[in-house]
Amino acid sequence: MTALSMRRHRKRKLKAEINVVPYIDVMLVLLVIFMVTAPLLTLGVDVDLPQTNAKSINPKEDTIVVRVDPNGSYALVTKDDPTPRSMTPKMLEARVRAIVSQNKDASFLVAARGEGKYQDVMDAMALLQRANVKKIGLMSDPKSTSGTGTRR
Repeated sequence: MTALSMRRHRKRKLKAEINVVPYIDVMLVLLVIFMVTAPLLTLGVDVDLPQTNAKSINPKEDTIVVRVDPNGSYALVTKDDPTPRSMTPKMLEARVRAIVSQNKDASFLVAARGEGKYQDVMDAMALLQRANVKKIGLMSDPKSTSGTGTRR
């Protein structure tokens, strides 16, 4: 009789398992939703950057301006040489390295017109980083007070 009661006890033993089938269904539905919506979220957006009424900073004496022309050429404007001359990226990097070797605290500003390519500005900043420049900034035109300023 004890064997019969043992069989009944085994048959009535509770199973502590979670039914995961509904969770798998929900997960698959969410996966399909994300797969459909993800490509729609990566579309490009036109950005019209605002102008500000920020006060201009007083440039230090050792601030050097790297001008990026719309055609992609570079020019260097220093306090000693205020007339910019067009130069290649290699020439600019060599000149900047020479300036940084003399003055490690020299700060550089990158100036570009609105018609130029953003990639050229980024290339100029990367060139300055390769030349061990510690302080790099961007120049901009202040917003005109008359409200008829040019949009760049």
